[in-house]
Amino acid sequence: MNHTLLSSPLQGFTDFKFRNAFNHFFGGIDTFYSPYIRLNGKMVIKNSYKRDIELENNRDLEVIPQIITNDVDEFLFVSKYVRELGYNELNWNLGCPYPMVTKRGMGSGLINDAKKIDAILHQIHNESDILVSMKMRMGYENAQEILGTLPILDKYPLKNVAIHARIGKQLYKGGTDLDAFQKCLDNSKHKMYYNGDITSVAAFKKLEERFNTIDHWMIGRGLIADPFLPSMIKNNTTEYPKNRFEIFNEFHDRIHREYDAALSGPTPIKMKMQGFWEYFSQSFPNPQKTLKKIKKAGNAKSYSIAVNDIFKEAKSY
Repeated sequence: MNHTLLSSPLQGFTDFKFRNAFNHFFGGIDTFYSPYIRLNGKMVIKNSYKRDIELENNRDLEVIPQIITNDVDEFLFVSKYVRELGYNELNWNLGCPYPMVTKRGMGSGLINDAKKIDAILHQIHNESDILVSMKMRMGYENAQEILGTLPILDKYPLKNVAIHARIGKQLYKGGTDLDAFQKCLDNSKHKMYYNGDITSVAAFKKLEERFNTIDHWMIGRGLIADPFLPSMIKNNTTEYPKNRFEIFNEFHDRIHREYDAALSGPTPIKMKMQGFWEYFSQSFPNPQKTLKKIKKAGNAKSYSIAVNDIFKEAKSY
C-alpha cells in the first residue's frame, strides 16, 4: 500500500520556517498542516498567522491551514480569508488538549458538544464552499465522547477525519488507545487518518499491521524528535544515512539562524531552541545529557559551543 504521510501541526514548532527547512533536508512528508489560526473573539488574523500560510512562504510545500474555534462567524471569516489566498481546504482542530483551550470549549473540549458541532458544520456547508477536514482526539474526559459526535460528522461531506488516539486530559501522557480508535473506524463512513505515537519505523509497522485499511498517517512529535523518520518509513528502511548528523547539524543551523533573525533578543531564541531540543535530544546517544548541555547554555556563545560539542560527539559515536 502507498502511504501518505502528513505532518501533524504543533503550535510553536511547525511553522513555515521549520516546514521549509524540514522539507529541504529530510523530505518524506506529503502534506503539512499549519498550526491553528485562533482569533480570540475579534475578527482579526494575527500577522504571524498570516505569514505562516502566505503562499510565497510555502512555495514548495503542500499546506493545509487549520483553525481552532467554537464560533461559526470566526470559522466563516477564516474560511473566506484562506479561500482568497488560494486554499480550498480548512482543517478544524478538535484535538488540542491544553486546558487554556479546552476550558473555553475549543479543541478536544468541544468534542462532547455534538449539537454545537452540528450547528457550526451546517452553517459552514451552507454559506461557504471551503472543503472541511477534521483533526480530533477521541474526547476530553473519555473515549466515548467521539462516538456521540461521529454520527453528526457523517451528515457532512468532510474530506477526512484525522484522530489522535488519546483523550484530551491525557495531554501526551500514557499510551494511545488503539481499541478506541478501532471503534471510530467501525462507526464512521468518513475516511480516517491515524495520529499518535508514530515514533519509529517499528512503531509504524505495528500500526500499519493492525490498521491495514489506513493509508494516511499523521506524525507530530515523532517528526521533530527524529526528522529522518518520514523518509525512512517511505523508503521502508531502518538505516539512517551515513552522514545523518551532518545533515541534522545543517538543518539545526538553518532554523536557528532564521528564528534568531525573526525573534527579538536573546531570551526568545533561547526559549525557542530549548523547546526544539526537548525533541531533538531524543535522536542523540544520551538524550538527558544532551538536553542538560543545552539548558546550561546561558548565552549565544555558550549555546553555539554546546551545539558544536553535541554534534561533534554524535558524529564520532
